[in-house]
Amino acid sequence: MARPALLGELLVLLLWTATVGQVAAATEVQPPVTNLSVSVENLCTIIWTWSPPEGASPNCTLRYFSHFDDQQDKKIAPETHRKEELPLDEKICLQVGSQCSANESEKPSPLVKKCISPPEGDPESAVTELKCIWHNLSYMKCSWLPGRNTSPDTHYTLYYWYSSLEKSRQCENIYREGQHIACSFKLTKVEPSFEHQNVQIMVKDNAGKIRPSCKIVSLTSYVKPDPPHIKHLLLQNGALLVQWKNPQNFRSRCLTYEVEVNNTQTDRHNILEVEEDKCQNSESDRNMEGTSCFPLPGVLADAVYTVRVRVQTNKLCFDDNQLWSDWSEAQSIGKEPNSTFYTTMLLTIPVFVAVAVIILLFYLERLKIIIFPPIPDPGKIFKEMFGDQNDDTLHWKKYDIYEKQSKEETDSVVLIENLKKAAP
Repeated sequence: MARPALLGELLVLLLWTATVGQVAAATEVQPPVTNLSVSVENLCTIIWTWSPPEGASPNCTLRYFSHFDDQQDKKIAPETHRKEELPLDEKICLQVGSQCSANESEKPSPLVKKCISPPEGDPESAVTELKCIWHNLSYMKCSWLPGRNTSPDTHYTLYYWYSSLEKSRQCENIYREGQHIACSFKLTKVEPSFEHQNVQIMVKDNAGKIRPSCKIVSLTSYVKPDPPHIKHLLLQNGALLVQWKNPQNFRSRCLTYEVEVNNTQTDRHNILEVEEDKCQNSESDRNMEGTSCFPLPGVLADAVYTVRVRVQTNKLCFDDNQLWSDWSEAQSIGKEPNSTFYTTMLLTIPVFVAVAVIILLFYLERLKIIIFPPIPDPGKIFKEMFGDQNDDTLHWKKYDIYEKQSKEETDSVVLIENLKKAAP
């Protein structure tokens, strides 16, 4: 009975000794790591490697603490390497230390730093505005502008790489789009975990005269779907049902929609955001794969509705990148009002208006005469009065002259007759 008890006490003592040793090792600052080096793989993959510290405590389970110079991306891991995909457009330095636990509060060993410099070449010669868009999960298109200190005859080359490729590939289809230079290459969903992958892009020239530019493109960002295709427009129970076919390679739950609706009766420009598929409530093509629906209530009679649809990836499957597809082709439904009636009204209304205006003007003129009769002109009255008096005076003057002349002639005749009688 004494021997088992002695063995139990010995086991407890060993466990206590090990625990004390680990605690002592954890509180003890470990030596720095050794042989820290840095290298570049693929296009933009930077790998730092190091060796365990010399003289580390045997009771220590080593962990390695690392971060960049800006204290960002701190990591504590047991591996003796760190791999990062980073654009090589500036100097990048990593600091590494060792410690005995994964506790961030524990003081690590003295940090060792290793840096990698950007590629050689004039920074002003590197391309600018380098951006890449993944079109419909089928192909990727990258475009850029030439650097400031670049010859116009520079021949650019674009290389790309992702984890499913053994080595980087060259993009063959380089072309110009105005001032931009672009290149497109086929890129499809290579494996189910594609959302955890990045595409590394590097642009440089054949002669090595410009500084290479590197870009890391996440496969969950900068995704632009193709425009959808409107299948049906239906008028049901006073509502307009819009049904469209989603672009290939996308599930309905991974997309957000916008529906643009215009009608001939109003000038309103309606754009409605649709986040949930309504096809489960539709009687047409119920639950059809890749089809989405949206009902618009309150449809006006005697109106033609014109509809367009566009889509965008959502946060459920992709990053929210705000890249909408182009609008679908517009389709219309409804009927125009009776054109003959409107034509007749268009011709008749101006005639009625003109007649009404003439009658109104005539009525207003008569009403003006009745209310405001004309006032006689005093000057005209006096003119007429004095004008008649002058005529009478002239008449009497002419009569007196005539009478005087007649009297003189009579006197002359009498005188002659008397003279004849007096003569012997």
